[in-house]
Amino acid sequence: MDRFRIQGGTPLRGTVRTSGAKNAALPCLAASLLTDEPVILRNLPSVRDIRTTCGLLKSLGVEIAEDEQSWAWPSTSARQLKIHAAKISTVEVPWEQVRTMRASTLILGPLVARCGEARVSLPGGCAIGARPIDLHIKGLEKLGAEITTEHGMVIARSKRLRGGRIYFDRITVTGTEDLLMAATLAEGETILDNAAREPEVEDLANLLIKMGAKITGAGTSTIRVEGVERLRGAEHTIIPDRIEAGTFLAAAGITGGDITVEDCQPDHLTAVIEKFRAAGMTITAPTATSLRASLPGFGAGPLRAADMTTAEHPGFPTDMQAQYMALATQAEGISVVTENIFENRFMHAPELVRMGADIRVDGNRAVVRGRTPLSGAGITASDLRASASLVMAGLAAQGETILERVYHIDRGYERIEEKLNSLGARITREPSE
Repeated sequence: MDRFRIQGGTPLRGTVRTSGAKNAALPCLAASLLTDEPVILRNLPSVRDIRTTCGLLKSLGVEIAEDEQSWAWPSTSARQLKIHAAKISTVEVPWEQVRTMRASTLILGPLVARCGEARVSLPGGCAIGARPIDLHIKGLEKLGAEITTEHGMVIARSKRLRGGRIYFDRITVTGTEDLLMAATLAEGETILDNAAREPEVEDLANLLIKMGAKITGAGTSTIRVEGVERLRGAEHTIIPDRIEAGTFLAAAGITGGDITVEDCQPDHLTAVIEKFRAAGMTITAPTATSLRASLPGFGAGPLRAADMTTAEHPGFPTDMQAQYMALATQAEGISVVTENIFENRFMHAPELVRMGADIRVDGNRAVVRGRTPLSGAGITASDLRASASLVMAGLAAQGETILERVYHIDRGYERIEEKLNSLGARITREPSE
């Protein structure tokens, strides 16, 4: 198990590139189960969740061809995987395969749609609150599947799924993706109402359309799918990671730096950009695929308090809440951060307090009194995005910060310490004692 040793107090400057979006790549990997022809995915990030999912697919009998050289850091060639699910040898996904990752539920829909049966263990992952799969189950039942649960495993069976109208009681990204994939091979039309509108959902739909699926409305709250008999292979490039890009913007703000983020899609970050501007940052788009963020004056800059509330896309993403809270600790005034997506996503707050932040948590609201000096301390990461916020705080703190359990950050950020070091950060990865 590794940890980060962070020397703070240096404004970050320079240019950094984002990797492919983990949250887009995971459902695209699952979609490869829907066809017996090869699917080639490009721009995948080299992160733990991708490797875990590839291991899961291999356990089902899927062949995965990769160029080891292209996965080296930094990548010297176009990173891609060729996934070929010509034969699926088993439809069972045991606990050992899913215990570290919530997104394993994305396998459920594709397996039952193609094979007529799926046996998937209930997932693990970050301890940020309940992510129940009841909406996945209710949706598959609407499509004609018979669902039972036993010994911590969801078992779904259907000779062939039938189209239907599914209304999500609450917006769910993985639920939308799972049922979208299942509907592509269902008989007749499926309508998904109150569907998630995240860019990652739209990216998955684009891949499925390349595979021969008939989908309209992806990126809106109503998605229509006309089922087909079979899907074919396809090639697809994963979209850039908007959360990684937003994290680099936060790094510019909290250190008083000047960072250009390349290979991103600014229109995926509208709510983040506007909130950071409200907090006093200067953010421009030099090109259609880049953003420049700056805040001159490290330690005494013009950051100002601004309230923030997380919401489903196109609102402020919950995956940027922790990074924004770290930024708010250095803003003049009081910021109120409201978390509306997950009920247990303030576990980074006590660690920030250990570093000198003034944060009071009351239910789903955190009141942050800003402009409190941060000082290096020994802190522990509790989940993926909390890890990123604590790295941000370490960069702004005076002295040395030791961040334990950085395996969390490795789940979703590709060599983040190397990328930040290229901007002037001083982060060392070392084994924990």
